[in-house]
Amino acid sequence: MRKIIHCDCDCFYAAVEMRDNPALRDIPIAIGGSVERRGVVATCNYPARAFGIHSAMPMAQALKRCPHLTVVRGDMAKYKAVAREVFAIYREITPLIEPLSLDEAYLDVSAITAYQGSATRMAEAIRARVSNDVGIVVSAGVAPNKFLAKIASDWHKPDGLCVIPPEAIDDFVRELSVTKIHGVGPRTAEKLHDLGIHTCADLREWPLVELVERFGRFGERLHTLAYGRDERPVKTQRERKSVSTEQTYPQDLPTLESCREALPALIADLEQRYAKLDPPPGVRGAMVKVKFSDFTQTTVEHADPAPDAAQFEGLLNIGWQRGNRPVRLLGVGYRLAEEARAQQLALF
Repeated sequence: MRKIIHCDCDCFYAAVEMRDNPALRDIPIAIGGSVERRGVVATCNYPARAFGIHSAMPMAQALKRCPHLTVVRGDMAKYKAVAREVFAIYREITPLIEPLSLDEAYLDVSAITAYQGSATRMAEAIRARVSNDVGIVVSAGVAPNKFLAKIASDWHKPDGLCVIPPEAIDDFVRELSVTKIHGVGPRTAEKLHDLGIHTCADLREWPLVELVERFGRFGERLHTLAYGRDERPVKTQRERKSVSTEQTYPQDLPTLESCREALPALIADLEQRYAKLDPPPGVRGAMVKVKFSDFTQTTVEHADPAPDAAQFEGLLNIGWQRGNRPVRLLGVGYRLAEEARAQQLALF
């Protein structure tokens, strides 16, 4: 049985800013872009969250909820440097680390004998080291698999540690809300609730065949996770699945034609980003993201190994028609082909 630790730095960008400027510690702050440039909240501290502010919220809306909110322009170079310090501490425990972002990672400590082989003690040591040496807080979850470890790290936030031992899995998962399952967003949650499914215990009452009929392939995953099962290994190398770029405009693009005029600059930036990949992987499709003035958004995709400007324009036309209103953000991207797996061929 695996021993997995999921580590998550609490309100990471904000934590770094509060560390460097103690005057920010007890007041609501948000990291992100300015209102003038129609910025959004990248993250915020807990005093700001008390006002209902959260990541991806438009900064203008955040300031309406909390007029005395302090907005801090992010410093990505500084955050990356701090993340390197944190991950160096992780590597002192185990080489099996799967980064999810700058501030989040899975650690497989199944074979580690230090700390009497206790994953709980390892998590405690990591949290203490990060706090003392880096000056920020890490919450951690300890469990036999990635699904449960990630849920556990959020269970006692902020500055929390939650351990789910093997013998406690069944009782823990039975009472778990289906909204805690990764991939269950508002729409899926609504569909589940309409079926009377609110907890994993409710999910267990549904046969696998019926879940697949209603939710497709995700129905199979719902059935598996309802019992707390997750066989995914910690992957030390993550395969890039897409490359994209997007732009939020200072003024809404009022018409489809104005969106078309903005498209070439986005495609040029996308091609530059793609060219920087070493080596550039194959392309298997194109996508266009459209966010309208009312903050509804849609993404249109099409499989094509060699998408061109006309292909992107066609996807934009479809996306625009879904909202048919002014646009605040446009994005374009490539879906990337999976790496070919080496295979030993038979002689005959």
